[in-house]
Amino acid sequence: MTGSDETPREGFFGALRRRTVSTDIGDAVPKGLRVATAYSWRLLVVAAAIGVGIWLVIQLKLLIIPLLVAILVTALVWPAFTFLLRHRVPRWLAIVISVIGTIAVIAGLLWLAVWQISREWPKVQASTVTAVNELRQYLIDGPLHLTTQQIDDLLAQGLSLLQQQVELLWSGALAIGSTVGHVATGTLLAIFILLCTLADGAGIWRWTVRLFPQRARPAVDGAGRTGWVTVVNYARTQLLVATIDAIGIGLGAFLLGVPLAIPVGVLVFLGAFIPFVGAVVTGALAVFLALVYNGPWIAFWMLIVVLGVQQLEGHVLQPLLMGSAVKVHPLAVVLVVAGGAMIAGIPGALFAVPLAAFVNVVWIYLSRRGWETGARPRPEEVIWSTVPRSRRITA
Repeated sequence: MTGSDETPREGFFGALRRRTVSTDIGDAVPKGLRVATAYSWRLLVVAAAIGVGIWLVIQLKLLIIPLLVAILVTALVWPAFTFLLRHRVPRWLAIVISVIGTIAVIAGLLWLAVWQISREWPKVQASTVTAVNELRQYLIDGPLHLTTQQIDDLLAQGLSLLQQQVELLWSGALAIGSTVGHVATGTLLAIFILLCTLADGAGIWRWTVRLFPQRARPAVDGAGRTGWVTVVNYARTQLLVATIDAIGIGLGAFLLGVPLAIPVGVLVFLGAFIPFVGAVVTGALAVFLALVYNGPWIAFWMLIVVLGVQQLEGHVLQPLLMGSAVKVHPLAVVLVVAGGAMIAGIPGALFAVPLAAFVNVVWIYLSRRGWETGARPRPEEVIWSTVPRSRRITA
């Protein structure tokens, strides 16, 4: 009896002593360090979860990239598709018009670009040889006084660097696979997903919501619908930007006599779907072509055209046609695009901003319990908003 009575007593005092030592150690650690440690391990867990998510996306890129392409194309055609449905066009006919129209526009742009390249290629090739010879002679006779061997070495290094960049871009463009067969498979998969989302997008979303616990379904449904509106607004804005920039810069290049004006316009149209970065790169390409083939004076006017079109689009036409657009600072968008490009190449740069805009709106909606309070993100809090100021809902 004595032993049995003392054992629990010793266990109690032992636990008390251990707790006292632990308390003494906790008191000895500065409060700031304890708070920093608490934040640090939680941030490490979040970073690990994000890293695992990115790794899974990379491993499933053959599925993820066609899915994202289909969702983005769905957002692009959604206004026209819903317009047809509102005017009592049968759903199957609206789907056919939307999908065939999208394919026709893309095929038409590519055909125009290939047609002009094949037509003007001999002249462009001759102009390229002339421009290279003039640059070579300038490097020899100019202030640099380079030798022929030095020029040949520089040209070899430049060609090697250009080849590496072309291979890098091509591998980024083929990020959904390493062969043309993978690209074809991804294209067919994207078209199939597009057809499914247009045919029964609401049913697919209801099925997705039912995967979550019963109590979480209102939050998931409301957040998803709010994020989808943001993605549609983003796609609509970028489609307008791409159209205006492509027509303006392509027409300016044509009037100034810059070669390959149609391919330049097509590249501007495609590049505009990567905010800020795409417009800068494709505009710089137009100026570079004008400098090489038409001289510095025409290049100067081409630069004026590029800047003028972008300013007109951003400050006059876009607010007039679609309402005031509220975005975060361009630096944030550029960093998001750069991060996406580092992770997944060209597809990452293309999808970075709409994904960031979607996550931004969903996070605000969930943090404010919007499915209960009816609160919506304020315009100054979101990455992308194209709702006119008079119609914006504030929390």
